[in-house]
Amino acid sequence: MSDLTRRGFASRAFAGIAAFGLLSKLNPPAEAQLVWSTSEWNLGSFEALLHEKSRVKQLFDITQVEDGASLAKVKNSLNGLHYGFGVPVDQIKMICGMHGPANLLNYDDYVWGKYRIGAWLEINDPRTREPAVRNPYYVSKLTDDAAHITASTNPSTETSPLQDASMQGLQRRGVRFLSCHTALEEQVRQLIKHYTLSEDPEAIVRDMLAHTVPDVLVVASMVSAIALLQSEGGYSYVMV
Repeated sequence: MSDLTRRGFASRAFAGIAAFGLLSKLNPPAEAQLVWSTSEWNLGSFEALLHEKSRVKQLFDITQVEDGASLAKVKNSLNGLHYGFGVPVDQIKMICGMHGPANLLNYDDYVWGKYRIGAWLEINDPRTREPAVRNPYYVSKLTDDAAHITASTNPSTETSPLQDASMQGLQRRGVRFLSCHTALEEQVRQLIKHYTLSEDPEAIVRDMLAHTVPDVLVVASMVSAIALLQSEGGYSYVMV
């Protein structure tokens, strides 16, 4: 190869590298965020939960959907503590730490429709009996007026807001839901494999994180959050 040819080859190679660099800047690859550091999530909100002052602080470790049975157990505990044991409502604090398949209950209808969550998790919509394309466990069947709880509200009536085991119904009673970032990262990769998707996993993770249901706190790691809520927060632990 002559010097001229070498110089020409080098020039073309350099130009190609430069163009690739420009293209990379225009379309940067998504960086994997498998592990969040303290600056990447709302640690302050978690610490507020950690130091909550209440007579009863209960943590539900929820991994399975169980057709809504796990959420019903939270409702039963609320009713039992207040009506059965006489604990004032404002002295009860409950947290649902959602990971495993139950983690996807923290995400809205957009996520369930776009990523076919119902078909993937084999969860059917109770209205259609078909794979759910909306989150069937979030929205309450009760209107805001019907969901209003007073001292005279009967907890034993099946249509009572005190028997509402939807996520929205539980949130109205002060229950806080946590989503696991680590679980979401892993689940997105499983979802991509299941549906043979071509999207970058981090792009899907970011898309889902933008579509949590209202008032959900996404924590860096649920198993770590559970350890802190027990050891430092004094929450009793219930696995359902």
